[in-house]
Amino acid sequence: MSDSSAAFLSGFALSAALIVAIGAQNLFVLRQGLARRHVGPVVLFCAAADAVLIAAGVGGAGTLLAAAPRLSGALALGGAAFLACYGVAALRRAATPGAMAAEAGGERSLRRALATAAAFTFLNPHVYLDTVLLMGVAGSAEPPALRPVFALGAAGASLAWFCALGFGARALRPLLARPGAWRVLDALVGLAMLSLAASLLAGVRA
Repeated sequence: MSDSSAAFLSGFALSAALIVAIGAQNLFVLRQGLARRHVGPVVLFCAAADAVLIAAGVGGAGTLLAAAPRLSGALALGGAAFLACYGVAALRRAATPGAMAAEAGGERSLRRALATAAAFTFLNPHVYLDTVLLMGVAGSAEPPALRPVFALGAAGASLAWFCALGFGARALRPLLARPGAWRVLDALVGLAMLSLAASLLAGVRA
């Protein structure tokens, strides 16, 4: 195996391991995919945002982030507030009487969908810790000539995951066609968002 192939696969594997964990951004992409609303733009936005963050981390931003704990704290507070608001909104939808159809889920306008995707991406401190800091440290271990290849592999894993999540969500639509299924999904999403918000606040206090 050539050095370039090894660097590409190293970036792909590390990125895949970090991104597959279910988080706020992944749940949002899944919800848009289930509703079949603006799936392509949302997937492309999330993948492009990850690519920019990965490139920044490999380019040296990870080192700067590690030296700015106050910035990390501010991001955590902002992210916790956003996640808490979104979680409460999801729980309110879950408490609404009557079954929700799949068509009722997801953000309706493209602008709002992209704005929400941006908030889930850039207001989440974990994206900076994982995508910028950890990917940056791992990428910096590669020889300078192979760092772009490492970043390309990492960005490729992100794109593949979001495509699978957004466009593969349609396989779950028969399950969510049952009465009340969307209310259960919103309840799970709401609890997950509030749990993530609590974990961010706990990290700030620690």
